[in-house]
Amino acid sequence: MSQRFTVTAFSKSDGDRCTADMQGEVNQLFEGDEPTPGASHQDAAGAAVVVLLKGDGNPKESSPFINSSDPEKNQQYEGKNMALFEEEMDTSPMVSSLLSSLANYSNLTQGSKEHEEAENNEEARKKPAAQAPRMGTLMGVYLPCLQNILGVILFLRMTWIVGIGGVIESFIIVAMCCSTTMLTAISMSAIATNGVVPAGGSYYMISRSLGPEFGGAVGICFYLGTTYAGAMYILGCIEILLVYIVPQAAIFKMEGLEGAEAEAAMLNNMRVYGTVVLSFMALVVFVGVKYVNKLALLFLACVILSIIAVYAGVIKTAIDPPEFPVCVLGNRTLVWRGFDVCAKVVERDNGTVTTQLWRMFCDSELLNATCDEYFTNNNISIIQGIPGVASGALWDNLFGNYLEKGVYIEKLGVANTPEAEPSAKASSRYVLADMSSFFTLLVGIYFPSVTGIMAGSNRSGDLRDAQKSIPIGTILAITTTSIIYMSSVVLFGACIDGTVLRDKFGEAVRGNLVIGTLAWPSPWVIVFGSFFSTCGAGLQSLTGAPRLMQAIARDGIVPFLRVFGHGKANGEPTWALLLTACICESGILIASLDAVAPILSMFFLMCYMFVNLACALQTLLRTPNWRPRFKFYHWALSFLGMSLCLALMFICSWYYAIVAMVIAGCIYKYIEFRGAEKEWGDGIRGLSLSAARFALMRLEEGPPHTKNWRPQILVLVSMDGELNVEQPRLLSLTNQLKAGKGLTIVGTGLTGTYLDNFAQGQQAEQALHKLMETEKVKGFSQVVISSNLRDATSHLLQAGGLGGMKHNTVLVSWPRNWKQAEDHSTWRNFIELVRETTAASLALMVPKNIAAFPSNSERFTEGHIDVWWIVHDGGMLMLLPFLLRQHKVWRKCKMRIFTVAQMDDNSIQMKKDLTTFLYHLRIDAQVEVVEMQDSDITAYTYEKTLVMEQRSQILKQINLTKTEREREIQSITDSSRGSIRRKNPATVTTQLSVTEEQPGGSKEEKPEEEVRPVSPAVSPPAQEQLIHDQSTNPPTPATPQSPATESVETPGETQRTWTDPKCPADGEPAKPPTGATPEGIKDLFSMKPEWENLNQFNVRRMHTALRLNNVIVKKSSEAKLVLLNMPGPPKNRSGDENYMEFLEVLTEGLNRVLLVRGGGREVITIYS
Repeated sequence: MSQRFTVTAFSKSDGDRCTADMQGEVNQLFEGDEPTPGASHQDAAGAAVVVLLKGDGNPKESSPFINSSDPEKNQQYEGKNMALFEEEMDTSPMVSSLLSSLANYSNLTQGSKEHEEAENNEEARKKPAAQAPRMGTLMGVYLPCLQNILGVILFLRMTWIVGIGGVIESFIIVAMCCSTTMLTAISMSAIATNGVVPAGGSYYMISRSLGPEFGGAVGICFYLGTTYAGAMYILGCIEILLVYIVPQAAIFKMEGLEGAEAEAAMLNNMRVYGTVVLSFMALVVFVGVKYVNKLALLFLACVILSIIAVYAGVIKTAIDPPEFPVCVLGNRTLVWRGFDVCAKVVERDNGTVTTQLWRMFCDSELLNATCDEYFTNNNISIIQGIPGVASGALWDNLFGNYLEKGVYIEKLGVANTPEAEPSAKASSRYVLADMSSFFTLLVGIYFPSVTGIMAGSNRSGDLRDAQKSIPIGTILAITTTSIIYMSSVVLFGACIDGTVLRDKFGEAVRGNLVIGTLAWPSPWVIVFGSFFSTCGAGLQSLTGAPRLMQAIARDGIVPFLRVFGHGKANGEPTWALLLTACICESGILIASLDAVAPILSMFFLMCYMFVNLACALQTLLRTPNWRPRFKFYHWALSFLGMSLCLALMFICSWYYAIVAMVIAGCIYKYIEFRGAEKEWGDGIRGLSLSAARFALMRLEEGPPHTKNWRPQILVLVSMDGELNVEQPRLLSLTNQLKAGKGLTIVGTGLTGTYLDNFAQGQQAEQALHKLMETEKVKGFSQVVISSNLRDATSHLLQAGGLGGMKHNTVLVSWPRNWKQAEDHSTWRNFIELVRETTAASLALMVPKNIAAFPSNSERFTEGHIDVWWIVHDGGMLMLLPFLLRQHKVWRKCKMRIFTVAQMDDNSIQMKKDLTTFLYHLRIDAQVEVVEMQDSDITAYTYEKTLVMEQRSQILKQINLTKTEREREIQSITDSSRGSIRRKNPATVTTQLSVTEEQPGGSKEEKPEEEVRPVSPAVSPPAQEQLIHDQSTNPPTPATPQSPATESVETPGETQRTWTDPKCPADGEPAKPPTGATPEGIKDLFSMKPEWENLNQFNVRRMHTALRLNNVIVKKSSEAKLVLLNMPGPPKNRSGDENYMEFLEVLTEGLNRVLLVRGGGREVITIYS
């Protein structure tokens, strides 16, 4: 859709607008003429103009300025010094209007189409809504990133990761993950500053940089990652609620349960409460996102307050460590629940009294009670859970201590006496490892804590200057959070005892949140702060994920997701929210924070990997439009970030990584085959161009080896007056030959001039594209417009393809109705095409009766593909049936190969050799050798040749003058008197006896023999008069010699039969002639004077065509397809029309024929 630009006056006062940064693309700069002395000051201001080159009216570039106009605002151009460009003003606006549009250009709202696809938003543009105040770097990027990065993992799992992995390995994990996000942020900053970034954030950047296939796949992965992040935040919220705030609220009670039963009860509580919280959050998001945005600052304040409380607590431990005692039996940490004193007995009232802890391990409170063996043999001790930053605990926590599930959390360095048989009943009194731990598990659990770096770019539509704010805000947020995480690893290891660090749920410190024990002034600051931060993060995920899905759906690249592009009247994505809630529920049903974290790590890592790939690709390809304002990037950094993302995916969980890649791959292939075609100027297209150029340069190094040869087909089709392809089955045959492999060019020619017929050529190309899609032919179309079809075909033959990627085979249909005198140019063009393919060393395939060939939906359940291998053509006849049988249409057909043996050939040996040859070629086919004995040239052959030459002479009259035409017609009439005389109704039977005329011999007329009628019921072979040609020297004209019987019957004529009196009547075999005399020649030509003038070369060729046709029809009349060597045209162009007749005779009586000419090189080999 084109829009008309209004051209406004450009005054000097407006000159400052010219210096504004132009975000659009301007094709060419023109310097205008100096203003005339009489011109006004306003006119002189427009002397230097930037003119956009005129397009075709259908712009493919993503620009709102080119080829645009406003029909409501028409303005005259007089007096603007623009007369030179006045005719192009519709498509090439003046600079003043261009810069005005650029200055007023703004990003579209979240989830709407980008500017190149917003054709239906004219009304919205005419009535712009009041825009919200734009945000800067701090509020728009830095704080949202900070809120999203600092979250549930820091509060619930960071201390456990340090305790299990040790300070060193935990620091490595944090450094590796933070480096990955920093490198990704650098790549993202480069992409985000390469032009205006409309709303859509990371999805927009990836899809416009890598194309719709990668964009859709990664966008959906990013959506799934964001959705599962919401599930993770909700599970973290429920864990804080049920474990640390109100454990009594559990629906499935865990008191008295041990081991797997207690774990199952906890998971069920998580599922029930998680579903309730998810429903509530989804309702809040549905009612209004504005409430979520208003609460965002409150949730962020909770996060910052909690982190400040932790650092304050660290400082306090150096002065006055808090009292958090840990009770240890032997070296095993006890769950501090159900007792108040960490001792076996206490002194009270001058006596020894057992404690509650005693009663937990013994069968009574008496001192002589029977107690647990381990309890009896080991002492109770109390250790300080928070020894302080100056205690030296850092050295004890430097190295990792990975545990198996169910193992006791032990105090390292303390001696103990193990029991002989562990008591299962007492195990619930100790702090146990709830899961098996290893390094890669820690990476998968930790990585979600560094995600959220896209929060700023996702708000690109609300930023005052996205190109400035996104790089600064994102990199500062990652730097800040990286410092927090790295310092936390060191400070946690230095301040907290190892047994407490490895206690995931704080059971040893009276059920307190472990990081809360370090906080000042109270652990409840961290508990409530982390609770509200997880609630806020969950709401943010449920807000952002549906909008991301809506943006993907509205792009139309995934057809089955289009329903999720709809929403409420105000644009809220209702259906996408419902889908997000359902997917999020699947994560909640997993119910384990540690199991959900690696899943979303996969999806985020894949998204980050492709952001790095996009930046590296654009940098290496050096595309002209790659001009980011952010200069601190390099392709090596992007490649390193991409490698780290890929490595982390497999480090976290190799099977999750494979599943994520399979999901992304399936989405990619689905979009590739079923999705809407989009042209976004993406980097993958640039990569394809670079790869194509490299491959083409490699192909130029030499012709392909025989093993790599495959038919690269140029399909020549003709179009009718309505620009419809006349032979659509040609493309069906192409599909069956190619099966999507190799090069296919479908070309056609139009008559006329290029300027006058350009639109017609475009329509023809669209028609070819549509037919190619229908027939599932993958390739290119090409339309050539020339003064005549002969030249157009020649141009296609010469100019088709590029470099080494050129066609080596031409497929053209047999010309229909070529015998019509008014259509003589058809067969002349065809013969010239045959000559040109031979000169260019191109193979040629000519299907005859193309309408009878099967469509792609047909199936042959049985039948044969017959190959008549008469001359060697490089193996094309062997290769084509093999390629056809790969297609489902011909798969059930069997292959038969016939070859012709001459008189002096050993047919038995030929069959053995051919069978061996086919065995080495790995081609399964039946072999048959047809013996062609030297035989007589029949009278029918002579008559067929005569009719052919008479037609040829008539065709020549088309271009003669009237006088010349009358002279030629009289000549033809005189030479054909005998033939005309014989067209009487009477059936004539004449005895002939001729022999070869001796040199210098005289011709004497012989008395006329007796004439007798012959019954019409006599079979044709018995009625043939055979005239044997014994001439062995081709330049010497051969004369008929030995008579036999043969019937001559042509359409429109009565039956004429010449019989030998020595031959038995009624079809008995003829005997060899004995009494042939030179006088017979005189008698023969007295009856048929026109035979005397026949070209003997044409006679022999007609004889060959007839005999081969008889044999082929006899053997292959039932074949589904016959492949046959195509004879070459005569070198003398005067016999072109005879050549067509020979091919007609050769293929007469066959349903489907494919005539094949080789390209002068071997195309099949027996070697591996």
